[in-house]
Amino acid sequence: MIQPGALDRPSAGARRLILVLGAMFYAAGTFGSNIGPAWIDKRPAVVLALSSRNRNLFASVPFIEPLPYSLIGFVRVATVAVVLYLAGRWYGGKALGWMEGQLGELPTVYRWAQTGVDRAGWLLVLLMPGSNIVCLLAGHRRMALRRFMPMLLIGTALKLVVLWIGGQIFKSQIRSFLNYIEDYQWWVVGGLFAITFVQSGFKARKSVARMSAPVDPPKVSDVDPTPTSGTA
Repeated sequence: MIQPGALDRPSAGARRLILVLGAMFYAAGTFGSNIGPAWIDKRPAVVLALSSRNRNLFASVPFIEPLPYSLIGFVRVATVAVVLYLAGRWYGGKALGWMEGQLGELPTVYRWAQTGVDRAGWLLVLLMPGSNIVCLLAGHRRMALRRFMPMLLIGTALKLVVLWIGGQIFKSQIRSFLNYIEDYQWWVVGGLFAITFVQSGFKARKSVARMSAPVDPPKVSDVDPTPTSGTA
């Protein structure tokens, strides 16, 4: 368990670990999202372990049992959320700069999330537990871990329940869609990978270099440091 005092005094090893985990989850998530159309009906557990995005959670329902769905989905979503929270807390503006680099021009939802986290961050974590933006901002804005974790765990459980019910309701439509694209599913996968590499390849290299740079210490106060003279 992370002690409150240690949370804002991470060791160099802990900071590097979070950076490595973040990069690993990002790479795995990208691969899992792109390979999903071809594997979701044959290897749903593998796809969810790689990427538990909403569309994968929803589309996997007809092909996986409730227990592995719940365990894999819950652990994957919650673990990534904690990593992003710590990255936002420990790397501050550099973590947000990485997110901005992935998004390009800041969309309206990003600005809305910034305002929302400042006003009711716990509610956003509850309603959007798998949101990269919300988790990074929650850490950056120093949301208390004792508030972040319960909202994250409850929100993740609710999310899985809702997507499972939705997948059950639309089970036949999901099967029909995957059967429809079966003959050219690898073309779809290839196209997704091509788009990903073109859009994100050079951004990822710049972002990792920026995140690895030392973090500037925060300003303690705005008091004028110029010494005062004791003579008139």
